[in-house]
Amino acid sequence: MASSASVDDNIESNPLLQDFDFPPFDVVEAKHVRPGIRALLKKLESDLDELEKTVEPSWPKLVEPLEKIVDRLTVVWGIVNHLKAVKDTAELRAAIEEVQPEKVKFLLRVGQSKPIYNAFKAIQESPDWKSLSEARKRIVETQIKEAVLNGVSLEDDKREQFNKIEQELERLSHKFSENVLDATKKFEKLITDKKEIEGLPATSLGLAAQTAVSKGHENATAENGPWMITLDAPCLFAVMQHARNRALREEVYRANITRASSGDLDNTPIINQILKLRMEKARLLNYNNYAEVSMATKMATVDKAEELLEKLRSASWNAAVQGIMQEIVSCRVENELSPQNMHM
Repeated sequence: MASSASVDDNIESNPLLQDFDFPPFDVVEAKHVRPGIRALLKKLESDLDELEKTVEPSWPKLVEPLEKIVDRLTVVWGIVNHLKAVKDTAELRAAIEEVQPEKVKFLLRVGQSKPIYNAFKAIQESPDWKSLSEARKRIVETQIKEAVLNGVSLEDDKREQFNKIEQELERLSHKFSENVLDATKKFEKLITDKKEIEGLPATSLGLAAQTAVSKGHENATAENGPWMITLDAPCLFAVMQHARNRALREEVYRANITRASSGDLDNTPIINQILKLRMEKARLLNYNNYAEVSMATKMATVDKAEELLEKLRSASWNAAVQGIMQEIVSCRVENELSPQNMHM
């Protein structure tokens, strides 16, 4: 009994389950993720059960309770995901990886709910449809379209296949992001000669020295170094925009654009598998390709998007070339123009 009470107390004090105006990033830890997400999903599943039993084709009995369910999960999962992006740890990764399939399963249940789908269809087909505001009509139409794209109309065997694809796409997307993050962390270049980083502003030198201190170079200072160059955005942009050392710019530029493209962190097979699964998903939904699936909820079409891109390309090409040539002249560039020499 004492153990059970302790678990309940921990759940009640879990920051992910508290009411808040602003995300409590300062107190959320990896240990909160598993129990917090699972307790939240249990509560939301109960709310969804109740909604499906009592749903009516009206705003108070359909749209508002559904929005509360989806928004609550979106906000809490957003906290966890953001922490992973800015304060990544092995413990946090493991916790997210464990509960992520449960989160996807719940969202698929919401998206494939026949009672909710039928209620939205009933609103659209009711005599009151014409009296709805354009905004509300758009909400209803979007919900119906998204339900179809979530597989609500699929036969049982195809829906099962669809759900497996969605779970795998989520897993692959998660792994892709982890590889990029790990590849970003992996690049480190220690510089001891200040001439190699001439041009960097004092704030950037200070940041590079702080990074060096965190990596074990306790005596590093902004004035005397050593300085640790990384691919983290503040350091990356500082080097590309201000460093006079051409070789350093090229090294950092190449390291940045080739992240997660080789070795254990190579995302190439992951990308190929994502493309394959997206095509399978599109075909299950009776689309020719995933681009059409993506455009289904947008005002544009694939053809219109490609047409716009070509218009932009043809209209801007000559002006862009002229602008580059003017920059070459104004900067008195003596060597060939390279990507690492263009300001980011």
